[in-house]
Amino acid sequence: MKTKILHWLPRIIIILAILLVSMFALDAFESNQTIWQQIGGFLIHLIPSYILIAFLFIAWKWELIGGILFSLIGIGFAPFIYIHNYNMNHSVLISSEVILLINFPFIIAGTLFILEHFMKKRISKLN
Repeated sequence: MKTKILHWLPRIIIILAILLVSMFALDAFESNQTIWQQIGGFLIHLIPSYILIAFLFIAWKWELIGGILFSLIGIGFAPFIYIHNYNMNHSVLISSEVILLINFPFIIAGTLFILEHFMKKRISKLN
């Protein structure tokens, strides 16, 4: 039972995080451009989501590599996202909340992928 939870929880967290990141692409539809230019902008804004989906496929097959990738994404992009948000709202609290909302799921899921890798390894040694 614990192994099933440990298997599915990071995957669900990452899927939800990708959906959250993908929502930011909707701002491509708020301009005075033609519908085709807006759709093109939308698809370009989804590039980070495409990359995250590719990383999810990697993590699904190789938990350790995927866990490291997602942990690095969560930790590595935190300063950039914080600075960007701080420059927009000049609030440490709001910028910190944004970091928790956007980056923390990737760190948690990355850690769970790594933990799953080592638990599978341990179980295979016992058998």
